[in-house]
Amino acid sequence: MRPDAQPVLTARGVFIEYEVDPPVKAVRNASLTLHRGEILGLAGESGCGKTTLAYGLNRLLKAPALMTAGEVTFHDADGRDIDVVELRDESLRTFRWDKVSMVFQGSMNSLNPVMSIRRQLHDVFTTHRPGMRRREREARCAELLGLVGVDPSRLSSFPHELSGGMRQRVMIAMALALDPQVMIMDEPTTALDVVVQRGIIREIMRLRERLGFAVIFITHDLPLLIEISDRIAIMLEGEIVEQGTAAEVYRAPRHDYTKRLLASFPSLRGERGDFVRRGADTTTGDAA
Repeated sequence: MRPDAQPVLTARGVFIEYEVDPPVKAVRNASLTLHRGEILGLAGESGCGKTTLAYGLNRLLKAPALMTAGEVTFHDADGRDIDVVELRDESLRTFRWDKVSMVFQGSMNSLNPVMSIRRQLHDVFTTHRPGMRRREREARCAELLGLVGVDPSRLSSFPHELSGGMRQRVMIAMALALDPQVMIMDEPTTALDVVVQRGIIREIMRLRERLGFAVIFITHDLPLLIEISDRIAIMLEGEIVEQGTAAEVYRAPRHDYTKRLLASFPSLRGERGDFVRRGADTTTGDAA
């Protein structure tokens, strides 16, 4: 991120509630700013409200979830400020995927199993770019697969014919289809093995550098965020309890929860733990 980067998405005082009995306050007074070209990491344990906040930023909440208060503003590249909360119907439809796209958690299973990759990519353009000719759509689909490191010949494949990593890359290609300025990625490497995870992360970093979009990267893996993010926000029980640069969060965490998160990951160079040092009780088979 450049030091003079301008904001592209801001949220102020966002409250989101699940209207069940009793009501669940899933997000409370959350505020954050995403700058152009930046990777903003959003970390916290499962159930802390990360995904709910992401859905709120992109107006994807469905009943019983409801944003009860707060402001979300998208700062368009042409200088216009768009009040996301007030968007309705066609304007909201245009905003999604065109301005802000999303790679969903478990997105490998989001592809339609009975439709080819070509058909599913074409549908993006027939829906959002109805004036686009078929030849142009085909060229753009091939270009998108090439961007994410998948051979364009795979356009004819069905999802079950692709590996998990390739399906995830196809989902990233779909999110890039309309050249969004912001991409929200909700645990995009969940359920992938470590080697494939690293390949996907490298691809995201390369595409961000090449295309210049900003990223909100959601995960519970704080060490990963420290490695790839410009700034990090920590969520706990629906609240953002700490924000700072990746270096600040790593070297000088302020909140006790952030310190506990960092301490929960083992060091590769520290002393061996008590279990290893003491060994196991050979009589009972239990730790000493």
